[in-house]
Amino acid sequence: MGETAGIAQIAEIISDQIFAEFLWTKIGPVNVDFKCDNYESHKVATHPTDVVFYYDEPYDDVTTYVQCDLKSYAAASIGRSQIEKAIVSLSAQVACAEISAEWQERYVHKHKDFSVSGLLFIYNHDGGYDRTFSDNLEKLDFDDLHTPKNGKLVVLGPAEIHWLNNVSQEILRMRGRSGAARLPDRGACSFFYPQTVRRAQLRGKQRCAASLEMLTGPWIILQYDGNSERKAGLVVFYRPPGETVDEFLYLLDYMRQHGLFDLERQIFIRSIDKAGTSLQNFQKARLHYIEAMGATDEGKNSLLDVLNNIRFELINNVISTFSEIQIGMSYDG
Repeated sequence: MGETAGIAQIAEIISDQIFAEFLWTKIGPVNVDFKCDNYESHKVATHPTDVVFYYDEPYDDVTTYVQCDLKSYAAASIGRSQIEKAIVSLSAQVACAEISAEWQERYVHKHKDFSVSGLLFIYNHDGGYDRTFSDNLEKLDFDDLHTPKNGKLVVLGPAEIHWLNNVSQEILRMRGRSGAARLPDRGACSFFYPQTVRRAQLRGKQRCAASLEMLTGPWIILQYDGNSERKAGLVVFYRPPGETVDEFLYLLDYMRQHGLFDLERQIFIRSIDKAGTSLQNFQKARLHYIEAMGATDEGKNSLLDVLNNIRFELINNVISTFSEIQIGMSYDG
């Protein structure tokens, strides 16, 4: 039992480390059950809650509470059957959390509108999982799910968690650097959401957390204000493989269209280069974009100046490991 508990705790540790850097806030008790309010449908007396995080949505005046089911498996133990069971269970948890007075008393701020999302977090603690995780979801029967009409379920498999863990570790590393590449503390950082015709970003200059949509998207954009000691800046954490020039042209055009080149600030792009071609493809895309946009003005903060000063660097491909013995010997007090 001790070994099993230690392995389970690994997922809790890694999720805390990851989501703290994305400005999620942990709330309420962990590893507790709450009463099922729909026994006829769910066929259980209680539902588990491993942990709950919350953040404010950028485009709606709503707080999202994320009901998490944290799993830590060895590579050989990750299979379709237990993944499907976990998703069905999580969907019932979310359905009950939306109506449960007990759950809401523990986790919800009563003065604001809220929504509940479910997150299945599948961490591969031995780092050996090399299969396509989405294959485990192909035969999932959505009729078995209990998620409410407006509910949301997100599954993070080993590859997604590996990416998010590397981003969070890179943020920490950049905070420890000196010079222009040094990131300020969390309190001075926010995540970027564009103002669009159809969706207004409601938070203004308030800190924005990285939403579930951002964390599962192709890039994560962290921004920070400048002060007397540092220039304002932003960091684009770029997830796609970087195998083509066109994908970087799309990124540069997205940034220009949403005004990210308009202000005086340092721009960094960080990527894990699995193919070994992302740096050269970005450099080609930059030259192509300069030519396509006719960016010939060499003045300070001109488009040419901004593009030439983008700093593209690679993220160290880190696989976190934990000692089950050390975890088992951790004591409070």
